[in-house]
Amino acid sequence: MRHWKLTGAAIAVAIAGAAGADPYEEYAGTTLVVNFPAHPHYDAAIRVLDQFTEETGIEVEVDQLQYLKMRERQTLELTKDEGDYDLIAFVVFSKADYVYADQLENLARYFMNPRLADPGYDQADLIPGYVENIGVAGGAKGYLPGQLGSAYGVPFGAETSILAYRTDIFERHGLTPPDTYEELLDLACRIPELEPGVGGMASRAASGHQASHAFLLHLAPLGGKVFDDAWEPVINDEAGVAAANALKTIVDCGPEGGTTFGPAEAAAAFKQGQAAMFLDSIAFAAGFEDPSESTVAGKVGYVMHPMGERRASQTGGFGLAIPKNAPNKEAAFLLLQWLTSKEGDFAVAMEGGNPSRFSTYADPELNAKYPYSETFGEALKFADPDWRPIIPVWGSINADIGTTMSQVLTEGLDPQEALDGVAERTRDTMEEAGYYTWSPAE
Repeated sequence: MRHWKLTGAAIAVAIAGAAGADPYEEYAGTTLVVNFPAHPHYDAAIRVLDQFTEETGIEVEVDQLQYLKMRERQTLELTKDEGDYDLIAFVVFSKADYVYADQLENLARYFMNPRLADPGYDQADLIPGYVENIGVAGGAKGYLPGQLGSAYGVPFGAETSILAYRTDIFERHGLTPPDTYEELLDLACRIPELEPGVGGMASRAASGHQASHAFLLHLAPLGGKVFDDAWEPVINDEAGVAAANALKTIVDCGPEGGTTFGPAEAAAAFKQGQAAMFLDSIAFAAGFEDPSESTVAGKVGYVMHPMGERRASQTGGFGLAIPKNAPNKEAAFLLLQWLTSKEGDFAVAMEGGNPSRFSTYADPELNAKYPYSETFGEALKFADPDWRPIIPVWGSINADIGTTMSQVLTEGLDPQEALDGVAERTRDTMEEAGYYTWSPAE
């Protein structure tokens, strides 16, 4: 575990006259305890927290943990009468668990409070796919926007998928970066013939969550979904089989050991020149361009997630939320608001974090420092907030998909047979959870 205590130089002075008092004055001297994951975006956020303290007089202590340990700690903390954390970062699929258990504050009452809500915050500038995927619950399907939906979190460290490719290899062989899945799969297996010892594409594929994530990454653009609108599993339809076959092709033609790769291992293989392409989160781009850790720095290009039946890049990553049992909720909201404001988003992005605002992606200073940001901003127009269902029973279904996909990749299990089994078990899970209690209207 790593801890930082960040203190500021001076408490912001109250604004005199008609402008009224400093909105932070009441909270100056408060110490917030926040729980962040060990993740490049949050490393960047930690580097700007001293600016928040200098501006507000609010001190911040960060408990930074590896993601799975962070989730375990939060599971304990959120059940206490009074927790230790004022603000938490949560991974997207925890939204369903935490909201369903009534463990997060609804943010409406804070954004309605004129003493707390910054009128210049500009909610419309936040990337809609991120907000819908990470922050909103209670609308369509229970986890998407709708007329009765509300925000329980704000995206911070959110991600979408992007294709990175080796410009030197592509130029050497006169190749064009793939725009479609047909082109992607062709190149994935053609490149190892052109460049012996180099895999076509590095992908996560390890048994469990990683294999499930990789399969779903292809399912949405190839036109598939896990459920239809009546919660009947359709994961085993033609699109599902195509996604499983696409993943198998990619892994078979990828670098050695690919069936054991998580995202970090897949990114490392690309950084060390073992693969010509990498299709995954934008969060890894900064590492690809860092010559201290990447042998391919300066030789990487970026294009949008290839199109199958449609454009549909993933949405995921992290958001910020205030626990129901937080000791200092209003001060925590001020920190949440500051970090996700235009100014905070830009400051974190300049340190290598992932923007959550269109204005940040369009900023010329950011694009001068990180030229790939402009491409990422374009890709986010196609970010799909419903590429995986964020429902309370998703954890068990996701684990089953991952274990079964691993059998397809390593044991030769037929994709159709594999997905038929997943669909059958998924329906049993959904029935037990009550999803078929209400019959469709006649």
